[in-house]
Amino acid sequence: MTGKAALVTGAASGLGRATALKLAEAGARVCIVDVNADGLAETAAQMSGADVLVHPADLSGSAACKGAVAAAVAQFGRLDALCNVAGLIYFANSHEMPEEQWNRTIAVNLSAAFMLSQAAIPHLLEANGTIVNVASSAAFIGEAYAAAYCASKWGVLGMTKAMAMEYTKKPIRINAVAPGGMMTNISVNFQPPEDCDFELIKRFSGMRGTVEVDDVADMIALLSSDAGRGYHGACINLDAGITAG
Repeated sequence: MTGKAALVTGAASGLGRATALKLAEAGARVCIVDVNADGLAETAAQMSGADVLVHPADLSGSAACKGAVAAAVAQFGRLDALCNVAGLIYFANSHEMPEEQWNRTIAVNLSAAFMLSQAAIPHLLEANGTIVNVASSAAFIGEAYAAAYCASKWGVLGMTKAMAMEYTKKPIRINAVAPGGMMTNISVNFQPPEDCDFELIKRFSGMRGTVEVDDVADMIALLSSDAGRGYHGACINLDAGITAG
């Protein structure tokens, strides 16, 4: 991806950080975005020798999404890849979930991906660019105590396919990846309801353990590059068999 420019959200840690590092290793100039400014600084410090723009932002609002894209284009003069990685999850009994948690989950996981895409598409069309959205195994199966998260990730999957069809005759590729559980902040900070039934949680935990973050980042990097030119409207499941049956 030498000479190309990418924007990666959720880049302060976990999959977003790993994706930013992979794209930088492939030669891309990278705008890294996250609400966690300290984490972004740590990511940038690991991208030695790369052309990096650090852009702290809370992507739960449309203005911040548009601002992130504008900042990347202003810095690099172009945009070739948008990687919508930022995400969060709150576990709760559905009848007890605060409205604020529902709204923030949808805003960060789904609406931000759409608003960023909306702002980026004119630039991506000029560059024959790509969008890679991060869905989840939760886009394919119901997960107890995660209704808001599942709704957001099913939405990401549907949005990806709908936009891929809309732009199928245009010079842009739009795809998604759907990881299973990874050792990121989401897993480390896992807090189910106190009265949860762990038998229900085991149903979406998988029998092969967690998925390697770097493996998912590799796939995002592939889909972001010319090496992924055969993919459009696809969702690649990297979930160690969770959704197999």
